[in-house]
Amino acid sequence: MEIQRPKPEEILEHIQSEQDKTTQGKLKIFFGYAAGVGKTYAMLKEASEKKAKGIDIVCGYIEPHMRPDTMQLMEGMEVLPVRQVEHQKMLLHEMDLDGILQRKPQIVLVDEFAHTNAVGSRHEKRYQDVEELLHAGIDVYTTVNVQHIESLCDIVASITEIRVKERIPDRVFDLAEEVQLVDVEPAELIHRLKEGKIYKVSQAKKALQHFFTEEKLTALRELALRRTAVRVNWQSEKAKKRSGHEYFTEEKIMVGISASPSNEKSIRTAARLAQAFGGVFIGLYVESPDFENSGEKDKKRLKSNIHLAQQLGAKIETICGEDIPFIMAEYARTSGVSKLVIGRSNVKRRLFPRTTFVERLTMLAPNLDIYVIPDDPANYRPGIAKKETIEKISWKDIAKSIVILAIATLIGLGFYHMGFTEANIIIVYILGGMISGITISNRMLTFCLSIFSVVIFNFLFTEPRFSLQAYDSSYPVTFFITFLAALISSNLALKMKLQAKELAKVAYRTQVILDTNQLLQDENNVDGIGKIISDQLVKLLNRDIVFYKAENNVLLEPRLTLTPETSNGDAYITNSEQAVAAWVYKNRKRAGASTGTLGNAKCYYLAIRNEKEVYGVIAVAMKLNDNLAAFESNLLFAVLSEAAAAMERETLRYSKEKATEQANSEKLRANLLRAISHDLRTPLTSISGNAGMLLQNDFNEENRRKICTDIYDDSMWLINLVENLLSVTRIEDGTMAIKMHAEMLEDIIEEAFRHINRKSVEYHIELKMEDEMQLVKADSRLIVQVIINLVDNAIKYTPSGSTIFIRTRKMDGMVRIEVSDNGGGISTEDKERIFDMFYTANTGVADSNRSLGLGLALCKSIVNAHGGSIDVIDNTPKGAIFRFTLIAEEVAIHE
Repeated sequence: MEIQRPKPEEILEHIQSEQDKTTQGKLKIFFGYAAGVGKTYAMLKEASEKKAKGIDIVCGYIEPHMRPDTMQLMEGMEVLPVRQVEHQKMLLHEMDLDGILQRKPQIVLVDEFAHTNAVGSRHEKRYQDVEELLHAGIDVYTTVNVQHIESLCDIVASITEIRVKERIPDRVFDLAEEVQLVDVEPAELIHRLKEGKIYKVSQAKKALQHFFTEEKLTALRELALRRTAVRVNWQSEKAKKRSGHEYFTEEKIMVGISASPSNEKSIRTAARLAQAFGGVFIGLYVESPDFENSGEKDKKRLKSNIHLAQQLGAKIETICGEDIPFIMAEYARTSGVSKLVIGRSNVKRRLFPRTTFVERLTMLAPNLDIYVIPDDPANYRPGIAKKETIEKISWKDIAKSIVILAIATLIGLGFYHMGFTEANIIIVYILGGMISGITISNRMLTFCLSIFSVVIFNFLFTEPRFSLQAYDSSYPVTFFITFLAALISSNLALKMKLQAKELAKVAYRTQVILDTNQLLQDENNVDGIGKIISDQLVKLLNRDIVFYKAENNVLLEPRLTLTPETSNGDAYITNSEQAVAAWVYKNRKRAGASTGTLGNAKCYYLAIRNEKEVYGVIAVAMKLNDNLAAFESNLLFAVLSEAAAAMERETLRYSKEKATEQANSEKLRANLLRAISHDLRTPLTSISGNAGMLLQNDFNEENRRKICTDIYDDSMWLINLVENLLSVTRIEDGTMAIKMHAEMLEDIIEEAFRHINRKSVEYHIELKMEDEMQLVKADSRLIVQVIINLVDNAIKYTPSGSTIFIRTRKMDGMVRIEVSDNGGGISTEDKERIFDMFYTANTGVADSNRSLGLGLALCKSIVNAHGGSIDVIDNTPKGAIFRFTLIAEEVAIHE
């Protein structure tokens, strides 16, 4: 039997998830099917047991049930103060989120998981408060009933005839570390209610007549048991897939998203299917060209449906187009969708039946499993949207229609007087209808134009003229065909115009996305990436953008990118707005305007992040009651995803450079230690040996002077070595301050001669200057060191009695200084590496063995820091020439 080994990426994913678990708080849900089953009691009982074991556990918020048994368990528990909020002249009590975060216990008890917070709270829902507590590493115990699960909302409503408004997303429920089902028999629950253990007597009587019937409670209990079983099955399948014991094929369930009120039912059904099959959940919205003309209610409803699908775990895709069935079928085919859930409108049968949406979709995708969910006809009245569309007819379009009709009539009269047939005149009016379809964006006007075209044609060009009668019996057919031709041609032209407009918009946005991708590929700086995405988002969304760069676990100062219409964006970077950005950075979630978290902000905030790290925060300015369209949201997420990938790439590149730099530093340190340990032993041994001889023996003056000279030479060699080491280190790490001034080159060289190796008396050193008044822009003390090193190098690598020349000449705004000798020269191989650190040329000169290879490396660093260059060439007839350049300064002549 072959053993299936886990893939490396699966192992890394498992390790990462385990690491996340150690930092993330754990959620435990006490789950029931109705109020009074004992969820809060069970939670407090377990909390008391944990408290007795020494665990730091507090009550963050417990609903004041006034139930003696429940309240008794709170005795001895630390109860944190609640936050009081005034709303509509009522004093509301809310959980103090910031107080819990400041207290930071190990476990906090939070009752009523699905509660809606008061207006002005940080989050719209309490489950979002709990998510922030979990993100801070605090474990949470909470309670929730089955009717508060989002995907089961419509089923619960059909059972209880009550639509619950406080709901939690299924993902929150499924991602809980533990779900404990608190269950009692419905008869026992009703008995508790009658005894007044759940509600007061007056409330209990009303509840027994409506919600608390045995039939409804039994159905809710069954639903709770099934939901718990689904969660257990989901966890089991996940564990099997991770362990590799069973091959698991994911289903892809897609739901069509629209502005219909009953679309919620389709979305919840698709979510339950995805949950049952353990598959991927996709929400597809096809944006038609005329949706922009829809009413505000439809736009708001569409946003709500998309938000619902996202809450239930759907990945939202938006495509522009008019043929919705064809687009859905093609997307399903290319994306490998296995099941499609759509709504069915309960429309009346028409006089001339046509292929329905479902029938056409079935023909286009015969291999796709299609689940059709009936809509509720009472919820959707399409006439409302049409009415709003009609009201948007502008006087400008009416004027265009009149002008087009008048021009067509004038041309027709001209044709009539020229003797053209009626068929030619009809073509003119049909052409006018096509032009109206191109220039006018209203179907009602094109319809009216078609009618008036027929009426005017009848009035002016058919016998008897100037009346609406017709002698010829074939004229009614002619009129009807003319009307249809004008109407069809105008509608086709209008449709082509709308499609061209939509395609132009898509092409523009696609081009911006491609440009963004190209610009991000070329950019290698996080600040530059932030500027690119800000500029591109302004083009895409036509909104003001604020970018916050993250550095060292904090957000830096915001950077505004405004549209041409905006003159001042200070309102977007106030302290309160920056606080929202900081919250988004810390919690890795969206917030701000149009969201349920800190919704009073003026901007919509999103984190630029990948799975592991947040690189910054982007803020999109929003107007009051304004929302991003679905297609705009997808574009925004696409740009931010590209930006996160680019920033991750840049961060990795920077980390790689740092690692390489660190490796080079380690290599430099190792080489330095190796060289020092080997090459410093000889002078140190010589110094200590000579000093010992002086202490122990009585030498004559000549021998004593010779020994002291040797000690002096060795100590000076060590001093120069240390100076070179310090200079190289300071220049390389940028800590040496280079102060360049206009300096006399002759003075610099004379200063260098004072510090040249004392063995220079054994050599012939000559200075030849083209101009004694040569000025250079330099730090004199560093250039002195360069000349000293070059001359000492010539002394070290040439035999005694050699001649060393120092020449200077001015050329092209630079001054070149040459140090040449007539020694043995430098080989071609050595020339390529002579300025590398710790490199020494292989020569037969004995004194060269004491070199660490730092002098020439220091010269190169100093000259480069001055904006010059340094190299070495052969001397004629023998020897080597080291030459370097400095920036020349002009001599100021005062008259």
